Amino acid sequence: MKCPFCEFDETKVIDTRPTDEGRTIRRRRECINCGKRFTTYEKIENIQMVVVKKDKTRELFDRGKILNGIIRACEKRPIALKDIESITDNIEKKLQNAMDNEITTDQIGELVMDELKNLDDVAYVRFASVYRQFKDINTFMDELKKIINNC
Repeated sequence: MKCPFCEFDETKVIDTRPTDEGRTIRRRRECINCGKRFTTYEKIENIQMVVVKKDKTRELFDRGKILNGIIRACEKRPIALKDIESITDNIEKKLQNAMDNEITTDQIGELVMDELKNLDDVAYVRFASVYRQFKDINTFMDELKKIINNC
């Protein structure tokens, strides 16, 4: 690591601590040449994901869109924001772990529905009604029957 003060190429690590819930490492360093100290941060570089939409257009993955969709589905339900953020984190981790540069909205929608099914039945049905675009009351009732039969 190059010293930001004197540009010398050798430094030594004085202290290392995990930060940001273990996602980042903070290191205090000291320059071998000038003796000045500075801090560096090391974190995992995430794969840039592209979302392929139903009309075949592509856009950069935006975690906020998933979070907003889940928040809308959970409106007026007794679900804590930390639980919503937690399932959003789970979905993002699953997508990152798949190691695919391109993901479809179908993949994202199914992951959201799997998470919501375990969290809250009403939120699940709300999300499913928008995601699956129920054409009529019968397809909506079929989905409700599946939930009732699993209880």
